[in-house]
Amino acid sequence: MRLAPGLLIGITVLAVAGCKDAVKETTVVPTPVRIATAVEGPAAPAIRTNGLLANKDEIRLAFKVGGVIRTIGVSEGEHVRKGQKLAEIEQTEINAQVEQAREAQEKAQRDLQRGERLYGDKVISLEQLQDLRTQLAVAAAGLRSAQFNRNYAAIVAPQDGVVLRKSAEARELVSAGAPIIVLGAQNQGFVVRAGLSDREIVQVKLGDRAEVTLDALPDQMIAAKVTEVGSAADPASGMFVIEAALDASGVPLKSGLVAKVSITPSTASASKRVYVPVSAIVEGDQSHASVYVLEQDHARRREVEVAFIDNDSVALAKGVNAGEQVVTDGSLYLEDGEKVAIVDPARSGDTAVAQR
Repeated sequence: MRLAPGLLIGITVLAVAGCKDAVKETTVVPTPVRIATAVEGPAAPAIRTNGLLANKDEIRLAFKVGGVIRTIGVSEGEHVRKGQKLAEIEQTEINAQVEQAREAQEKAQRDLQRGERLYGDKVISLEQLQDLRTQLAVAAAGLRSAQFNRNYAAIVAPQDGVVLRKSAEARELVSAGAPIIVLGAQNQGFVVRAGLSDREIVQVKLGDRAEVTLDALPDQMIAAKVTEVGSAADPASGMFVIEAALDASGVPLKSGLVAKVSITPSTASASKRVYVPVSAIVEGDQSHASVYVLEQDHARRREVEVAFIDNDSVALAKGVNAGEQVVTDGSLYLEDGEKVAIVDPARSGDTAVAQR
């Protein structure tokens, strides 16, 4: 059976059009993903703990002698100046003690003068004269002691600072040496005091870098440096106390704020590991896992060895080099060699792993 030439041409055109439609249907659509850049970081995880913010120097001020408080002229939180009188004790009893000591010294002085005349007349012995001289010296020392106590019957600010705590009020009876006012010195700055376990304290050394976040200022990271490392554990808690000085000029700090501390031991910074986001890890099994590394516009699956997990990052022992780009969002839906399209490339390139 013969087909008309026009009909044959029509069938050929339809066949070609059908092939083109089939090609369009089989075109691979790239999988949308986000990526991050692997970076170098410390070879060991940071040490994290909680602590309290405090003034570097907290001075506990007390009266030298006990008695009834006459006045307390400051309140908690008040700024004071060096030399300012903060509190005073009733001095009636103290003045009486000074007067008694002065009278005793004057009597000893008169007795010595009389004794020297009697010794000159051979009435008393040299030993008796020496006893009179000793009595005068003792009386003079008693006067100096009483005057010294009177000088410390008032509490005076030894330097500029802030009144952190006040533990007594006017007309209260206090004992000698009991802290009445705790003054935070302003010129020494602030520190964070925290406790570490025995496994952590052996890694920390003086000068190690730290980062501090306050619950009151959660969005502000404050740089710090370890300035004291405890050499003995606290008997009550079993923890070793460390102190980190803050570099926080211009930050509104208050003693007693709760702080989160992240310490990077110098031993960990001596060598490096490669860090990738946790979201880049697929099918992990203990220390073995996989990631997808971006090669041009394709995702290549690569086996890696996990060293440890640090917050939202994973430190790798091997498998990925610093600077390579790994797939984060969308990695769970990929196959090896699959073509990908980067979504929001600006965000993907900038939010890799925080440099440590």
